[in-house]
Parts: sequence; structure tokens; C-alpha cells
Amino acid sequence: MIPVILSGGSGSRLWPLSRKLFPKQFLALTGEQTLFQQTIERLTFEGMQQPLLVCNKEHRFIVKEQLAARQLAVQGMLLEPFGRNTAPAIAIAAIKLLEEGRDELLLVLPADHVIEDEKAFQQSLSLAADAAERGEMVLFGIPATSPETGFGYIKCDMNSRPGLTEGVKRVLQFVEKPDEERAKQFVESGEYFWNSGMFLFRASVFLEELKKYDMDIYDNCMAALHRSQRNGDEILIDPATFACCPDDSIDYAVMEKTQLACVVPLSAGWNDVGSWSSIWEVHEKDENGNVIKGDVIAEDTHNSLIHGNGKLVTVLGLDDVVIIETKDAMMVAHKDKVQDVKKLVNRLDAQERKETLSHCAVYRPWGWYDSVDMGGRFQVKRICVNPGASLSLQMHHHRAEHWIVVSGTAQVTCNDKTFLLTENQSTYIPVTSIHRLANPGKIPLEIIEVQSGSYLGEDDIERFDDVYGRAESLIETNTTR
Repeated sequence: MIPVILSGGSGSRLWPLSRKLFPKQFLALTGEQTLFQQTIERLTFEGMQQPLLVCNKEHRFIVKEQLAARQLAVQGMLLEPFGRNTAPAIAIAAIKLLEEGRDELLLVLPADHVIEDEKAFQQSLSLAADAAERGEMVLFGIPATSPETGFGYIKCDMNSRPGLTEGVKRVLQFVEKPDEERAKQFVESGEYFWNSGMFLFRASVFLEELKKYDMDIYDNCMAALHRSQRNGDEILIDPATFACCPDDSIDYAVMEKTQLACVVPLSAGWNDVGSWSSIWEVHEKDENGNVIKGDVIAEDTHNSLIHGNGKLVTVLGLDDVVIIETKDAMMVAHKDKVQDVKKLVNRLDAQERKETLSHCAVYRPWGWYDSVDMGGRFQVKRICVNPGASLSLQMHHHRAEHWIVVSGTAQVTCNDKTFLLTENQSTYIPVTSIHRLANPGKIPLEIIEVQSGSYLGEDDIERFDDVYGRAESLIETNTTR
């Protein structure tokens, strides 16, 4: 059995913590580990192979860093140039494996769900494997216990049927997110499950059904994979071909049409943490029903989620609210309206606001940087370089830089000189000088960088050497160093 982990989402309903370049699966929202790390770790048991990851190419260095932090291993990464929904992502993974002569069962899982009871998860997985071995396409269904309007529902035949493993239910109907009245009827009937977005089937079975119901996706994915760039265990999907692929979910493309769809019930403390109300639900509350993180003082406030991230946040006389503070944005909403946070994100995107794209802290393969202050002709950044990592050998045409070491040891290259700087030492990088910053030590290197010049945009960079294989000259937005 091979887990196929889908990690391409943007998590826009959890803005402003979740951003396009650092989405929710890479955040520690429900514990010390990120949702992505939790997903990988719950699959480390006997009989389970290392996962195959499908993620956005912009996230690959975050993925590698989070895997290394927990000493987790994967068997490969399929890097999408942009999202095309779940059906193409799964199709490319299945095609890749079949071409390698591997027709194992594929356990398809999102990277951003919470499953509290791992033993119950494994028991449902065993039941699902029996069904999948018989050629069924299994969807894990969560028993609908409350009238949720943010989930898709699946109506099942609750009677035992010949040919189905005991406990497995045949799918009768898929229902998109209903209104509250219909959701109440679904819960009362006992015939409906929430659609978890988790699947188990044999690779060849999925592809045969995909060819039967959506040949366009199959053909485009086949072509995109064959034209992709391969670098070790990484495959960068060809963007020109992939752009022609229909944007469709596995539900619409296959599961709602196939006669092989069945449901295995999963009662394992599942939560898709798809909204701020979900985050409130999975956390321990104080005596007033509040979930509080950060420097927060709440007075006469109840059943609320308040997340501070540096500033003092004070709340007075409010109930059922969500308040999320970050360095560059704050979001305040009624808890009943958090499903609509995406509407705010869409408006910000329409205005081309950078707050939906990345945090002030921007992550790179070598570490991260944080914009501290900025004026017309200057910018101040805090830069952290991981042990053993280095930035590209580069040049700027319009700005000079001053580097001050706060902690750790810096190896500086400036034109034909290479030298070391330690704590409280500094250096000057003139305009058009060819330079590089590296960390030769065993602890993180932190510096303060002061940029000054006529143009401070992140696209003012010319690369001469880069250990991460990034382009030598940079035109695209939001990639630097």
C-alpha cells in the first residue's frame, strides 16, 4: 500500500495565518507538529510504504525542511506548476507507478487533516484494504453527527450487499454542501456520511475508471508526465501540458459516476480543520469556552478563538468571534461566518494585495527572512540561514547591502574575497558586487541586513551559482536570493 499525499492546497479559509506560499498544511495549528508532519507520521506502521507526495513546486523546499525536521522519508515528489484539483494529481501519481510496474493499492490522503484516534484509523484502513483488493473504490466516510453545511455528504445503502466486505456500504448518491435544513434531515436519516476526501483503490482500477469517464484528464496527465523534468526523486510536471488539463476533483471526475464506489465508515476523531471554527473545536477551551494563543487579555468574552502573534490583543464583551492577528494583517469575524473568509481573500487578490501570498517572514530553501522596516530608499531585513546552507552567488544592480551578524558565524563572499564574520561584526556589500552569504557553522546564522538604493524590488537579482537549481537570472515575483 502506497500513501499518495496531496499537499497542493492554499488553505484560504484559514487566512491570515495560511498564505499561498505557506499554506495551512505547513502550520502547527493543532499541536507541536505541522498538519503535514502529522499526516506523514501517522503512516509509519508495518505494511505501509513511504509516501509519494504531490505538491506545488513553490512548496518543495518547505516540504524538504519539514521532512528533515522530523527525520521523515518519502519515495518521491510530484511537483505541480499550479493546482489542477485532485483528479489530475492522483492520475499522475497512478500513471507514474504503473509505468514502473507497480500496481499497489493507493491510499489517497490530504496533507492537512486531523485524525486523533490512529488505532481506529488503522482498523478502518484494514477493512478498506479488503474491499479495494476486490476491485472496489473506497471512500472513507465520516458518520454525520451534526448538520454541517461546509461538508459534502454521501448517501449510502445501509444494508449488507453480496460481494461487499461486511461493514462496507455501497454509495447511492453524492450531495454537495447542503443548506442547514437539508443537513439536519441527512443527520436524522442515519444514511449519510461526510465526504472525508480520503480514498483507497488499486492504481489500475482508478485509471480504468478515469479513462471511462474523463479521457481528457487521463490523456493530459499522461502527456504532462512524459514531458516532465526529472531530478532524482523529484518530477517537475510540464506546465504547458498541465495547463491544458481539466481542473476537476476526483469526486466529479470519477467517484460520482463509477459503479465501484463504496464507503468505509471512519470514526477516528477526524477533522479537516478547514475553517477557524474547526480550529476552535479541536482545541482545549478555558472556563469561558475560549481558545487563546499569544499575548491576549479577554474580558467578558466567551466561546471565541483569539490568536495573537506578537502584539498585545485585548478583547472586551464579545461572544462567538474569531480574531487572528499576524504581523501584517488582522482578521475579525463572527464564528458563524468563518466559512466566508475566502471571500475576503478573493477581494484582496483582486486588489493584488501581497498579504494573501506570503507572510512578512518568507521561507527559502536556505532558511528565511523577515522584513522589519521599509522606506522609499531603504529596507531592513532579519535573515536566518540554516546550518550548512548558503544563498546563491548573486549581484544586485540597484542596491547596496550592510550585513550585521547577530548570532552564529557568517561566511561572506564579496567579489574576489571570502572571509568569516562572527557576532557583532559587520560588512558592506557595494552595488554590482558579486556576493554570497553562507553559514558554515552548526547553529542558525542570524543577521540584520540594511538595503539602500534606488530600487529595492526582489527581482533585482542576477544569479551566478545556486545549489538549489533555481534560475540564474530572476524575473518572477516573490522568489529571491
